[in-house]
Amino acid sequence: MSETAAPRNDRPPEIQLRVLSGLGGIPAAAWDLCATGGEMPENSDQRFHILDHSYPATLKNATNPFVCHAFLSALEVSGSATKRTGWAPQHLLAETVSGDVLGVAPCYLKSHSQGEYVFDHGWADAYERAGGRYYPKLQVSVPFTPATGPRLMVKPGPHAQAVKEVLAAGLVALCEQRQASSVHVTFAPKADWDLLATRGFLKRTDQQFHWRNEGYSTFEDFLAALASRKRKAIRRERREAGDSGITIHPLTGSDLTEAVWDDFFAFYTDTGSRKWGRPYLTRAFFSLIGEQMADRILLVMAKRNGRYIAGAINFIGTDALYGRHWGAIEHHPFLHFELCYYQAIDFAIANRLGTVEAGAQGEHKLARGYTPVTTYSSHYIDDPALRRAIADYLSRERAYVDAAGRELEGLSPFRKTAETE
Repeated sequence: MSETAAPRNDRPPEIQLRVLSGLGGIPAAAWDLCATGGEMPENSDQRFHILDHSYPATLKNATNPFVCHAFLSALEVSGSATKRTGWAPQHLLAETVSGDVLGVAPCYLKSHSQGEYVFDHGWADAYERAGGRYYPKLQVSVPFTPATGPRLMVKPGPHAQAVKEVLAAGLVALCEQRQASSVHVTFAPKADWDLLATRGFLKRTDQQFHWRNEGYSTFEDFLAALASRKRKAIRRERREAGDSGITIHPLTGSDLTEAVWDDFFAFYTDTGSRKWGRPYLTRAFFSLIGEQMADRILLVMAKRNGRYIAGAINFIGTDALYGRHWGAIEHHPFLHFELCYYQAIDFAIANRLGTVEAGAQGEHKLARGYTPVTTYSSHYIDDPALRRAIADYLSRERAYVDAAGRELEGLSPFRKTAETE
């Protein structure tokens, strides 16, 4: 597919759109330059340091690790996100006639609504009961990853906004070409959410809970900001999580051996099977990210009696730590909170990261210092009748999400006035 831009001074004279059936069709450097949204450092030998590990400075520019070529490619090569699993890659590229990549959008043709974390099963059921065909649909996202990040990703330059607009229009055209019912751009930045609305996409909001670093020097500094009752509860949870002789081991870089991945995958599959019926990620996926992204990963493992019994995987961004999967083969009180929430806060404070994102949903995170944050998604619905019904639903849903957020903010665990112990 191709699109010729109008001859205006503020945009390139011509932009072509191309669809890729896999990340192997584009060089990693070209994709990542769009994904970072910023120029790479001139000095390729520059380094920065986290947890006694030295990282290439190019990684520091990649604000969100999930949209980098290595992560998305690992999903495809490992068999986790492929046509066979219902995630057929349809990545959209905007490029010049000479082949210079100007923008990209990670896109998939889907035959189901699993692994997305923005739920539209009700829309699909209603449409198909009315005689419509909801699948296939187009999903613009990072598979199995409820983390906000760029979706209309463009190379830095004077025409960046124009390229975003072309990508947005291209998604609508691709929907028609693939005879899909809809396009869903999930966990998008608010700026993309607003832009897509001008192209006929419906607006949807939801809520997550993120921890914010207010310049804390230690975990105790963070606790001091909490109400006394919450502070005491967290200290008790951390203490009891370490009972039964459990020790905690943060691993990254060369620490991530195949034996470690074997253990973590066992935890992940055990817990994933109970939550979803079938875990989304294959064992090969973890080997691939271990090869390509080891310095972007923090794996927090718990050991008892000489063997690992539980673990939580996090990905390191420029100013955020992204918590993803956890699993355990033994049950111990509060161990989940310790590995997934408190160890992440410890790491963020020690490394001066501004945010910890701990995944989708979970009001229980509020009591542990994680506060409500709005997330955004955009939905293009081709059928006018279905579009009207969904638009009405989303109007009411946005009002509910907004009201719930205000109520939850009032339940913040942080001190509102000075307290006397």
